[in-house]
Amino acid sequence: MSAVLPEPHSTPQKTGWFQRLRARWQRNDDALPVRMPLPGGERSQSPTMPLSQLGIDQWLLWCLVILLLWGLVMVYSASIAMPDNPRFAKYAPTHFLSRHVFAMLLGSVMAILAFQVPMRWWEKGAPWLFMGSIALLVVVLVPGIGKGVNGARRWLNLGLINFQPSELAKLATVLYASDYIRRKMEVQEKIVHMGDIERFIRAVAPMALAVAVVGALLLAEPDMGAFLVIAVIAMGILFLGGVNARMFSLIAVILVAVFALIIGMSPFRRERIFAYLDPWSAEHALGRGYQLSHALIAVGRGEWFGVGLGGSIEKLHWLPEAHTDFLLAVIGEEFGFVGLLLLIILFFWIVRRIVEIGRQAISLERTFSGLVAQGVGLWIGFQAFINIGVNLGALPTKGLTLPLMSYGGSALLLNLIALAIVMRVDYENRLLMRKGSL
Repeated sequence: MSAVLPEPHSTPQKTGWFQRLRARWQRNDDALPVRMPLPGGERSQSPTMPLSQLGIDQWLLWCLVILLLWGLVMVYSASIAMPDNPRFAKYAPTHFLSRHVFAMLLGSVMAILAFQVPMRWWEKGAPWLFMGSIALLVVVLVPGIGKGVNGARRWLNLGLINFQPSELAKLATVLYASDYIRRKMEVQEKIVHMGDIERFIRAVAPMALAVAVVGALLLAEPDMGAFLVIAVIAMGILFLGGVNARMFSLIAVILVAVFALIIGMSPFRRERIFAYLDPWSAEHALGRGYQLSHALIAVGRGEWFGVGLGGSIEKLHWLPEAHTDFLLAVIGEEFGFVGLLLLIILFFWIVRRIVEIGRQAISLERTFSGLVAQGVGLWIGFQAFINIGVNLGALPTKGLTLPLMSYGGSALLLNLIALAIVMRVDYENRLLMRKGSL
């Protein structure tokens, strides 16, 4: 008696968890990696996407607003007692607050204007903006023009605001590196399969030379922290542009050797390293380790939930630069471990969302826009990481502010403009998926 075979699909077949997982994995195989555009010039479209979803990322916007307002409150808290210091006796208790509010309002206006500029215009203007930032870095070193503070000449006095060209150089590097990689590397596997070190060096040399020029000017100010951020931005965009691991590792080793040489040849930078290793010693407690030791005291006093808003003692002339580089220590003292954890989560989420926006742009074959977004994410994330690490004693002291929160008009202004450009990238992504064209 012959067996009767069931007709295809006549009865549903049960699948185990392994089969379902495998099917899901196979579906995800079609997902695009960060650095690969869509094959064949096809664009991802979603004609059913409602118009209400066009615009900017509301969650990203509100997270930025939270950090800005929190920073505003903390700048006031950290600076309200500064007029008690004879050095700031002529200042009102709201002096730094009012200037911070002005920088925030100016940055908001500039961010709105920057959001109106299409990404193709940023792409065309990237080389000119980079050259303009180099020119300003030269001008700031001219005696009588550049403004010096504590032995560093980093600012241009523009009346209502002291402008710091190094902050513009960070944004200019993001735009220039993204444009350069798109033009020279083409984000495809040419670099991966190049196999010719000489051709690779010729391709990378112009951008490396440009970053070296910026670095030399920043070291002349001196501002090694800004140089470090710019170098990381350039390296990150180079990696996202498709450079293979071997070449990237070679460049990273060279870069680390350069910074080690810079530190080794500078007595005061060597002292910072030694002070970081033992800030409590009699040799460093009142010298290079003074800021770090008092930052650790502030964070320790905060314990789990902090001493309360306005209750910090370290900001009362014990912790230098409490409203700028060491604002996080005051946050830790007044809001405790819970406040610091919330702050770190906010920064992590913002950077993650920015990287996702860049990934989406690259998947839509908008390579320049995607690299710009990811470059801004590197900038904000790396600088926040350094500032948090310094305040918590995990990294040597380095003069980098906490993005979006610390007092500093130039930094706040350029941070807001950079994030507005990211939102423009997100807006154009949504528009392209909705209509199929910009």
